Amino acid sequence: MPRPPDPAKRRNLLNQVREYVIHNGLADLSLRPLARAVGTSDRMLLYYFGTKERMIAEALALDERRPLLRARTVLDSLGPPEDAAGLRRLFEEIWRQFSSPDMSAVLPLYLEVMTASLLHPDRYGPVMRNVLTEWTSLLTSIFHDLGMTEERAQTEAALLADATFGLLIAPLANGDWDRAEAAFHTLLDRLEPGWQATQ
Repeated sequence: MPRPPDPAKRRNLLNQVREYVIHNGLADLSLRPLARAVGTSDRMLLYYFGTKERMIAEALALDERRPLLRARTVLDSLGPPEDAAGLRRLFEEIWRQFSSPDMSAVLPLYLEVMTASLLHPDRYGPVMRNVLTEWTSLLTSIFHDLGMTEERAQTEAALLADATFGLLIAPLANGDWDRAEAAFHTLLDRLEPGWQATQ
């Protein structure tokens, strides 16, 4: 009977895989160079994770800098918003976290996963769907707690999440975070009156 994978070894490999992918991206990711970099073989990586895509998904899920975890930390720190103004303050702080140097170093990988999910939906589609589902679920619950219907909360969550992801692309490419931040505040200017109308 084969011996089950060592959990500590598996976790250590995931940590190393995560750092490798953050620094090297997904575009030319091959198991053999990755395995050499983390001190193992491609055969052992498949033994521990089954597929390259599953390995990437698990590595991202363990990333303590991942955007969703940062957003949850902000929410825990500020507490649930009680009105539209509080909701705006929450999202402004989440944006500030996104533009911090440690976060902006990780965000390109998530955008690369998004692109890969379009080009290879069978491989990376599930990873991206999980990321988007987590975001919209978190935002939907926040909007719902402000008194919106479930349907309206889901729509507002999708609008805010998708628009925010879109606004992150340009500054990651050209470094112009001031312009992106101004656009984000303008977005909130347009959306906040609608949030107030539901109270």
